[in-house]
Amino acid sequence: MHSVQHLIEIALEEDIGSGDITTENLIEPKLVGRGSIIAKEVFVIAGLDVAKQVFKYLDPNIIFRPKYRDGDAIKEGETVVEIEGELRALLMGERTALNFLQRLSGIATHARSFIDALGDTRVRLVDTRKTTPGWRVLEKYAVRAGGAHNHRMGLYDGVLIKDNHIAVCGGIKNAVERIRGRISHLLKIEVEASTQGEVKEALDAGADVIMLDNMDLEQIKAAIELIDGKAGVEVSGRVARGDLLLLADAGVDIISIGALTHAAKSMDISMRIEPAE
Repeated sequence: MHSVQHLIEIALEEDIGSGDITTENLIEPKLVGRGSIIAKEVFVIAGLDVAKQVFKYLDPNIIFRPKYRDGDAIKEGETVVEIEGELRALLMGERTALNFLQRLSGIATHARSFIDALGDTRVRLVDTRKTTPGWRVLEKYAVRAGGAHNHRMGLYDGVLIKDNHIAVCGGIKNAVERIRGRISHLLKIEVEASTQGEVKEALDAGADVIMLDNMDLEQIKAAIELIDGKAGVEVSGRVARGDLLLLADAGVDIISIGALTHAAKSMDISMRIEPAE
């Protein structure tokens, strides 16, 4: 993907700049080395191909041997990848490759913890647009590696009429009618609702999906009863891991959680490098 390649280039330029002063004055060109990427804690791996592309950018002939695939659970102390190539490339790419792996594995691990909490339910757990600027494609990929799903990728691939849209359009009915006449019949219309009155308005307007925003459990149950299967039900806002089964039991179809991306912590991953024999 062009956006990912561009991000890799930005990251390497940010770190290396005009040159790696330490490596270039210690290591002769063309010397070959080996590297091992090692897990320092338990996590779900994501971002292996991105890490590979970092090293390939610096040494096109690098040999990158992953022992796992994205989405696999890794134990502490395990070797995730073995790498062979120019020593300079290994040393210069180490930090950037690990930064990608640590961040994306953190998101995948965080998402997996929510999926595990949901258990064997029919509810679809999705992310939001609360992503690091420039990293959206990668962070949403990591969510999928963790077993969850993506909501819309951006403003361009899905209709979601939110509170500010409703305010400037003069109400839910006006907003839904206006957009229905301008978009493809194949696109679903989702409307955000924060009160029972707004739920009824969205239902009467023919919304395909109604997002229940920042409602408590009793309000959600009342809204689901009102909707009565006439539209899909999404819940968003203030959803904790312990709420998931309660929401599933209430009959929610989709749960969107911004914390899948913005609240994930990076995993502890290191790299050992040595000269080839």
